[in-house]
Amino acid sequence: MEKRLKNYLAALERLTETAERPGAMDAEVLRRALENLLVQIRFFQHERLIHLIVTVTFAILTLLSLLGCVFSPRLPLFVLVILLLVLLVPYIRHYYILENGVQMLYAYYDILAEKCSK
Repeated sequence: MEKRLKNYLAALERLTETAERPGAMDAEVLRRALENLLVQIRFFQHERLIHLIVTVTFAILTLLSLLGCVFSPRLPLFVLVILLLVLLVPYIRHYYILENGVQMLYAYYDILAEKCSK
């Protein structure tokens, strides 16, 4: 998903650079690009929501396991905490990338919407 988001953002960058030049793009192409952008925003928002749920779930499980280690120190609980932390770090990184990417999509939407209204 990260690669798809980065590729789409790069394509939007090229599109907005082209749209900056006067007469380089007609209104119909911009309108279709704006509609496609709305669809992509919905896809990435859904992905972001799912990853938020998963990340928060792993964070809660990690905290509960850590509390279990504090009150009942056992080797299996320590192993569980370490495993959950190892999984939690990539989940947080992925969610961070999705969140920032969706924010960038919003910015591109504003740029294209402004160009369509001219």
